[in-house]
Amino acid sequence: MQPIVTLTDRCRKCYSCVRSCPVKALKIEKTHPEIIFDRCIGCGNCLETCPQKAKVVADKVQSTELYLSSDEPVIAVLGSSFPTFFHHVSPGQLASGLKKLGFAEVHEGAYGAELIAPAYAKAIEASSLPLISSHCPAVVDLIERHYPKLIENLVPVVSPMIAMGRFLKTSHSRPARVIYISSCIAAKFEIQAEDATGAIDIVLTYQELDAMFRARSISLPALTETPFDGIQPHQGRLFPITTGSFHALSIATDPLDTDVVSVSGEVNVMGIIGDLAATRITPRIADLRFCYHGCIGSPCENREITEFFKRKLIINHYTKNFPYRTLSKYTGDHSRPDVSRSFQSKHVKLPTPRGGDIKSVLQTTNKFTRKDELNCRACGYKTCREYAVAVFQGLANLEMCLPYNVQKLEEDRGLLIQKYELARRELEKEYGDEFIVGNDEKTVEVIDLIKQVAPTPTTVLIRGESGTGKELAARAIHKYSLRNDKPLVTLNCTTLTDSLLESELFGHRKGSFTGALADKKGLFEAADGGTIFLDEIGDITPKLQAELLRVLDSGEVRPVGGTQPKKVDVRLIAATNKNLEEGIRNNWFREDLFYRLNVFAITMPPLRERMGSLPLLVHHFLEKARKKLNKNIVGIEDRAIKAMLQYQWPGNIREMKNVLERAAVLTHDELIKLGNLPLVFAENYADGASELPDLRSFKNEREPHVLRVEKKLIQRYLSDSGGNVSQAAKLANIPRRTFYRLLDKHGLKCRSENTPDN
Repeated sequence: MQPIVTLTDRCRKCYSCVRSCPVKALKIEKTHPEIIFDRCIGCGNCLETCPQKAKVVADKVQSTELYLSSDEPVIAVLGSSFPTFFHHVSPGQLASGLKKLGFAEVHEGAYGAELIAPAYAKAIEASSLPLISSHCPAVVDLIERHYPKLIENLVPVVSPMIAMGRFLKTSHSRPARVIYISSCIAAKFEIQAEDATGAIDIVLTYQELDAMFRARSISLPALTETPFDGIQPHQGRLFPITTGSFHALSIATDPLDTDVVSVSGEVNVMGIIGDLAATRITPRIADLRFCYHGCIGSPCENREITEFFKRKLIINHYTKNFPYRTLSKYTGDHSRPDVSRSFQSKHVKLPTPRGGDIKSVLQTTNKFTRKDELNCRACGYKTCREYAVAVFQGLANLEMCLPYNVQKLEEDRGLLIQKYELARRELEKEYGDEFIVGNDEKTVEVIDLIKQVAPTPTTVLIRGESGTGKELAARAIHKYSLRNDKPLVTLNCTTLTDSLLESELFGHRKGSFTGALADKKGLFEAADGGTIFLDEIGDITPKLQAELLRVLDSGEVRPVGGTQPKKVDVRLIAATNKNLEEGIRNNWFREDLFYRLNVFAITMPPLRERMGSLPLLVHHFLEKARKKLNKNIVGIEDRAIKAMLQYQWPGNIREMKNVLERAAVLTHDELIKLGNLPLVFAENYADGASELPDLRSFKNEREPHVLRVEKKLIQRYLSDSGGNVSQAAKLANIPRRTFYRLLDKHGLKCRSENTPDN
């Protein structure tokens, strides 16, 4: 298991981790930046800077618990910075807590610094090269993976942690497990290195140890003190603070000496490494620590106290004496371990781009000149060119460039606005201001009911046969309601399975069922503040009926797989062509839901009961067909209308619309004839034409002539006003909006209102 884990569900791709990583050891996957462990140095910057806490240390508590429950002795080694994290208790109380957890022995890791001190002195004396300390695993990984030319400059000695692990294991006659407890993230990487394996079994952070205490309800301040085990360190206790390693390793220093360099912190370390690689400086030894202020500045250290207070705690601990239990197995020269170590290049060579490759990436993100390169660092890289190199090497992708994304969003927004306007115009053409066409008694009654109920929040149930215009009625209710500036969401309940319909209505959470790859907002949530129209409500299952009833009663929706309900304000309009009362009697429709839906019912009359409006409907649909097909159709012959009056129209309005569109396609001239209609109309006309009423009435014959005269009048007013609609409406003495509707009705165009008058 890798030491640092990415919690992909938390990541929001802000690229803070990329920005803070000194070696850019991250590769952008589809959903998150993933650590490249062959390049990572374990500095922990990504843990500290991620605002969503998507990067976390891999939990080793469970593995530690398994060791503690085994028959093998388990030894705890506290890193030299432990007094800063557990400053609220004494060392003896901390030792007691570790013993209560099941550790056989408790040691101070500071003694490891004293174990390697002689080897450091020997290396400094023997080397003619500028040396780099090897006790910080982040610095060692930085050199092995990114500056391999400096490997020979590393002091060939293990870190205090590895020295301590070897010391304890060689001193035991039987196998023992060693758990090192530290604030160092890089230490978790170090124990996996080839020359360091076997010395330490697990590295725990102070936070993980604290979690173990809390899980066992162990209160450290309430415990009595217990002695530490092993050999009590002295100078080694100063190791975690800056320049403290010189004391721990017995390296003589002088403020005026430029041959001995000691720095801490990412910026300083990277600068010194760069100087050493370029041979700008040649110190006798450079003591480097990647964390600021030394080991007390690690990302896993206590952030509630300052670095200066931590330094004081370390120095106070150095001056203290507390009980120690010195065992004979740890004394004598025989127990001194081998502390030597070799290093090797782990550099992963990435492809090197040519100038043309970088230029290609830059141009893809709309950077054609130097002025276009903003170097804003939003992507995590210092410059646009460094980012282009990362894209070429596969470490970054085009989505990371913020200015490029903003530009794309603006372009997409423009396209969406255009598409929205086109869709809105098409809807206006499709439905217009007159949602329901007809002047017969039943149609007028339906329109009156719609106008009465529309301004109220009342639930409406629209009933009627298939094709009678139930959706048109729902759209009319929404248009004349107080919610007409909010969305109208429609759904046909017969088009989806039970499980999919539930997800579509109420939404779902990621992983709630197979195929739920992400959270999805339901239609009720999408329609919040507006209206939802559920067509064929009689086809939903009893389970969904119960869910729908709960939503109507509580005004809350709960996504599939979710636990938290969300309040929604939605007006429901339902429609059905089924007999719901029969459904109640036969137990396929809930009675309580029926009464909840049937607050205000509107029944759409079938076309066969609206024959008085048939000629008007015919001309209405012919006008739509003329615009859609771009054909000049002026009317329909009387025989065709007589045949249509005789037909029973089982498909109602929908069937009529399709019949007339088909006839408009088939006609070869400007007039729809009986022969252009389906054969059943000609047969019906032949069988019962004599029974038809005489349609040669004043009203029926007047309609086409009125339309032609109306069109010519509109054209004349436009001509007199020079194409200005406002002036034309004044000349006609009608509202401008009405004039616009007449223009649309007759397919006429006018010049823009913004064009100056001649």
